[in-house]
Amino acid sequence: MLSVLSFAALSFLATSGFAKTVVYNWDITWVNASPDGFSRPVIGINGQWPCPTIEGNIGDRVMIHTRNMLGNETTSIHFHGLFQSGSNSMDGPAGVTQCPIPPGAKFTYDYTLDQPGTYWYHSHNKGQYIDGLRGPLIIHDKDAPYAEQVDEEVTLTLSDWYHDEAPGLIHYFQSVDNENNHNGAEPIPKGALMQDTQNPKISVKPNKKYLIRIINMSAFAGQFISIDGHQMTIVEVDGVYTVPQKTNQIYITAAQRYSVLISTKSDASQNFAIRAAMDEEMFDTIPADLNLNVYGFLVYDSKKPLPTPTPLTTFAAFDDFALVPQDRQRLLSKVDHQILMDFDFINDNGINRARINGVSYIPQKVPALYTALTTGSDATNPKVYGTNGNAFVVKPGEVVEIVLNNHDGGGHPWHLHGHNFQVIARSGENAGTYPGNAAAPAIPMRRDVVMVRKGGYVVIRYRADNPGVWLFHCHIEWHVEAGLSATIVESPMELQKSLRIPSDHMKICKDQGIPTAGNAVGNTANHLDLTGELTTPEVPYGALINPPKKPRSNRVARNFVA
Repeated sequence: MLSVLSFAALSFLATSGFAKTVVYNWDITWVNASPDGFSRPVIGINGQWPCPTIEGNIGDRVMIHTRNMLGNETTSIHFHGLFQSGSNSMDGPAGVTQCPIPPGAKFTYDYTLDQPGTYWYHSHNKGQYIDGLRGPLIIHDKDAPYAEQVDEEVTLTLSDWYHDEAPGLIHYFQSVDNENNHNGAEPIPKGALMQDTQNPKISVKPNKKYLIRIINMSAFAGQFISIDGHQMTIVEVDGVYTVPQKTNQIYITAAQRYSVLISTKSDASQNFAIRAAMDEEMFDTIPADLNLNVYGFLVYDSKKPLPTPTPLTTFAAFDDFALVPQDRQRLLSKVDHQILMDFDFINDNGINRARINGVSYIPQKVPALYTALTTGSDATNPKVYGTNGNAFVVKPGEVVEIVLNNHDGGGHPWHLHGHNFQVIARSGENAGTYPGNAAAPAIPMRRDVVMVRKGGYVVIRYRADNPGVWLFHCHIEWHVEAGLSATIVESPMELQKSLRIPSDHMKICKDQGIPTAGNAVGNTANHLDLTGELTTPEVPYGALINPPKKPRSNRVARNFVA
């Protein structure tokens, strides 16, 4: 039975004394686990899986001393949704803000929690969070607008799950065999998990108000979720407090988070199912043995029977475009810098590759942050980050507008590191490219992951008030590996004045022979000479026997309601 946390106790911890330093000592290790009954190696922490929750209060300092004990893989950790203001080197994506951590090496992440809300962490290296290196990150706030209403809280995770290990899956996804025989289709998960297991039980009490933090840690699948007999009130998305909105169902893409309030029943006469279903529209095929649904239970009385859940087949989720931030931040109306991104997929010599404006992202020899710090005034020239570094440079204080036109036949959840953003416009499916004149809300919804529907567009805006090198990418992990990423280089001259790279970060680069100065290829004499730049993707080792599949059928229409 999963326990819940008393909100009163959390509030006491948040208000008692000064900010504290929270220290974690993590060995990243291989572990055997069987969350759905199938035993397989997963990546855990300190010999355990699921991975632990990072938890603290606003103002706390977090220090995570990591040691890579995997033996056969490099690694890194990204703290998803944290702005990392003043600590860009702690953001985590390998090849962008750090070198990958090699086997046996130590590496410390050190930053301050200065945002409230619901976040998570995951490896940002070679698709490793597919194999389980991921967990919740919760930042408590005594001044949360719902604080006085909440008696207890619980964190609820959703995810898709694979039986094959990530390197082999990635290898097959980007293989000629997959491109020729399955049109480059993404690997289909074997099933779904809730709380990194199936059929978890969450103990609740009658006549209480619960805050439920929902995190989709999937590598691929968006998920619908509802709680039988209980209406949900949305109060936070991706760390942004929202004006309360009631709903019976939520659609949550990979990497998104929702916090909802529920009121429990006045008696403990029965228990209730929590039902979630993976979005089958994202899968090219539906294998005959795939169960799209996963269940959990609100348990009022452990002595009473659990209900028999029925699959979630009616989809009418709340439309997040209708959400209003609690702070009512108004539309950023004067755009200083517009970035147009047309993205698609192509057959690149038999390999399925993703492109933004015709360029497929490939990490370069020098991590982009180190290039920004060591190329002087040339750091403002996107060319120094390499052709396939896919870099866009923005100036301090600019209002940046990014227009995403999806020329692909599937939906894509896009995530911006270092910021959340206003969602100015979002089309329905197959609406074509952005016409340039969509009416924007006076107070737009704000979050850090947004779904661009198939054949449609999304327009986002944010203010460039956080100097750093920030990745912007689709959060479907297969598409990250295929190159669906860009690098936003924000205020590099200010960054050079303020940021210093810790010695342990530099050491792991030196130990692997990775250059840490100069342009994308490590040229410190002529920053515009990119001789030797990386233009061919590294395909991970391993192989995968392709499982039998059957054509998709009986697809169910989805509706989004405000």
